[in-house]
Amino acid sequence: MRPASSSKRATITDVAHSAGVSTSAVSKVLRNAYGVSPAMRERVQTAMDELGYRPHAAARGMRGRTYTIGVLLASIRNAFYADLLDGVNAALRDTEYALFLGSGGSSEREDQTRLIHAMVDRQMDGLILIAPTVSRSEVVHIAAEVPTVVVGHHDPSPAYDCVVNQDGVGVDLVVDHLVALGHRDMAHLSHPTVRGTQWEQRPEHHVRAAYRAAMARHGLADLARVVHSGYSDEGGYRGAMELLTSTRPPTAIFAGADVAATGVFRAAAELGLRIPDDLSLAGYNNTSVAALAPVNLTSVDQAGAMMGETAARLLLERIEKRRDRAVVMASTPHLVVRGSTAPPPAA
Repeated sequence: MRPASSSKRATITDVAHSAGVSTSAVSKVLRNAYGVSPAMRERVQTAMDELGYRPHAAARGMRGRTYTIGVLLASIRNAFYADLLDGVNAALRDTEYALFLGSGGSSEREDQTRLIHAMVDRQMDGLILIAPTVSRSEVVHIAAEVPTVVVGHHDPSPAYDCVVNQDGVGVDLVVDHLVALGHRDMAHLSHPTVRGTQWEQRPEHHVRAAYRAAMARHGLADLARVVHSGYSDEGGYRGAMELLTSTRPPTAIFAGADVAATGVFRAAAELGLRIPDDLSLAGYNNTSVAALAPVNLTSVDQAGAMMGETAARLLLERIEKRRDRAVVMASTPHLVVRGSTAPPPAA
């Protein structure tokens, strides 16, 4: 048996000989094909481990696939994207597919376009685009050539699949919770609209519209305020400073992303305000940061890992041609109440 440290790279024939099976049987195990017994899979896997066998990506690409999937992120600083990636990785764990990431900036269309084209040029088998700012027409064009799933945007197309959150439900949960505590003046921190992208139903659009509708439903339409400061710590800080130093500071702030809520904490501390005694704060995404004891943030749980797993599953179905019709999958959020929200202070 050839040791894994041998200078000569092990071949599929070597694996078949070591496992005592045919090369076609090894190929079936590599492709995770139907009908392979657990015993056969274990024998082949053991032989591959002992030989240090690694399938040659270029050779597989010549046969029609590279077994690579590209994921485009708007930012690597948003912890919610980590939850999505956990789900994608979970769905791909028992497959041959390798994941490649690209971060193009939340508002830099040119950077995102360049990254997507690089993924296509490298013959990746499929793309998962998370809240892309690339123009919708460009995504439709690319999806006609490469199987694609769009996460976040509520703009369906026959060219790609969509994985979204029921954002209206999530916002209602936040506003209803704050109103039940006695709040009336509740402001919302949102993300600036990215012009010229043709995406009409980005998640922040849905959240803003749902916030205004929920405030109106409670008879508070005149008190609704939206600050487009961005989904980042700095954006949350700037937005909170604008609101909290205004002539009518709110008693509660609803941040459209947990990462923006961290900036609100910073602004409140700088102004000598205590959360939740002086200001209630709610976020969106329920990231791992929200559950940290010093943060203890009330937040809407979007089931990010499940969304990522769903996106990967839908993409594999498209790549393997198990489905020829586009679908939209929507997750149902729930509110996780923690210590950052409380009744408003007495006048």
